[in-house]
Amino acid sequence: MNGSCPCGSGEAYDDCCGRFHRHEADAPTADALMRARFTAFAVGDADYLRDTWHPRTRPAQVALPEGGRWTRLDVLARSGGGVFDSDGTVEFEAHYELGGQFGIEHQNSMFVRENRRWFYVSDVPAPTGAADW
Repeated sequence: MNGSCPCGSGEAYDDCCGRFHRHEADAPTADALMRARFTAFAVGDADYLRDTWHPRTRPAQVALPEGGRWTRLDVLARSGGGVFDSDGTVEFEAHYELGGQFGIEHQNSMFVRENRRWFYVSDVPAPTGAADW
């Protein structure tokens, strides 16, 4: 793939998330893994999504949505997830276009680091009783 990385870093895909997708390196932080996973959705790399999903919560198959296009990623907040942490969360909005309609997927995702490698675990549920404004 040529051009800028879909994760929004401003770097070329091959120098950014592409190296993670090609298994030349592992994402060093939870934020980097979340960006690489967003990019995997954008470029259609279901194998990378499966490989970086924690075995405890990984589905039997990872299917990518058809007919849509991921257009932008906005990271809203981070907690932990650094190079010396064992867990962390990343809150983000993933913008998409599907059938001429635009939408936003908002998530606060949990990650864990095991044997120096980050894995996606799950979406962090909203607090019970939280108002949906």
